[in-house]
Formats: sequence, structure tokens, C-alpha cells
Amino acid sequence: MRVISGSARGLKLNAPKNNDVRPTTDRIKESLFNIISTKVYNSVVLDLFAGSGALGIECLSRGAKEAYFCDNNKESIKVLTSNLEKTRFIDKSNIIKGDYKEAISKLGHKKMRFDLIFVDPPYYEGYFEDVLNKIQKFELLKNDGVIVVEHDAKDVLKDFGDYYIIREKKYGITILTFYGLEDDDE
Repeated sequence: MRVISGSARGLKLNAPKNNDVRPTTDRIKESLFNIISTKVYNSVVLDLFAGSGALGIECLSRGAKEAYFCDNNKESIKVLTSNLEKTRFIDKSNIIKGDYKEAISKLGHKKMRFDLIFVDPPYYEGYFEDVLNKIQKFELLKNDGVIVVEHDAKDVLKDFGDYYIIREKKYGITILTFYGLEDDDE
């Protein structure tokens, strides 16, 4: 697992050794960033279920202004912190130790708004509906922002509230679903 592009290009990232973390493959990550490339520069990013922090770190490497990382696993937080130090992005990063419910609520009460939100929970845990509803409840997404959900192909996601699926991309058993506030092509 490595940083694909930008100022930290080519740096290898560490991954937690526990089975709860399933890092996004470089192939999927490269395709994802080709799709959202125009949204990354100068953005504020939320990487929920951050694990190693690879998605938020990729954004920082490509010029994002700031990234918030959330994870409740101690080993993941340790690896994430070491990856941020290695890439020298620690000063542009905020680490939230805790579960997604606490993180979303805390960020919502601070009136935080994000250009990009990555939702990549452990597969088969059934978090999607709850996470997306909480993001909407606390209005974490900017009007022109995008939520990217990585999930197993067996999970069928649908529009919710004011958010619409603007794109889906399948890679074997993995699907990336992109949500926005308007039903238009990216």
C-alpha cells in the first residue's frame, strides 16, 4: 500500500495487522482518485473508519487543506499516526479516537462541513444506513461535496434523504458508491 500521487507519492504506508482493517487496494484507490480529482485540492476531508488513513493521506498528498481521521481501534490509531508522521501530514490532520457515532456528533456540534467524506466500514457490519443518516442529520457534507462509500457488492445502497447516488463503480467484489446533494453526473 502506497501513496499514489502528489507530494508524498511513492511512500509506503503501514497497515494495521488486525483483521478488522481491509485496506483499499492501490488499483481501487487510483480509480477513485481519478473520479474525484477535481474535488481534492484545497478540500477538507473526513476519513471515517480510517484504518491506516490511506484515503485521507492520499487527499493530503494531492493538496487537500485538512483531513479528519476517525477510528476506534487502538492499533489503527497507532499505525495512522505513524503514517501521518512518515508523510509529514500530521500538522494538517485531526485524529478522532472513538466510534463513528461520537465522531459525527462531535463534528456536527462544531458545525464542521466537508468537501469529501470517505465511509469504509468493516464489511458485513450493516453500518451504512446509520452512518449516512447521521452524516445527513448533522449536515456534515458541503452542498457540492461528495460522500464515497466503499462496500461489498452484496450490499445494495440506495438514495437517502437529500442525498442521491451520483455514480457507482464496481471492482470485483468491491463497489464504490458516490453520493451528492444533486442527481447529476460528476
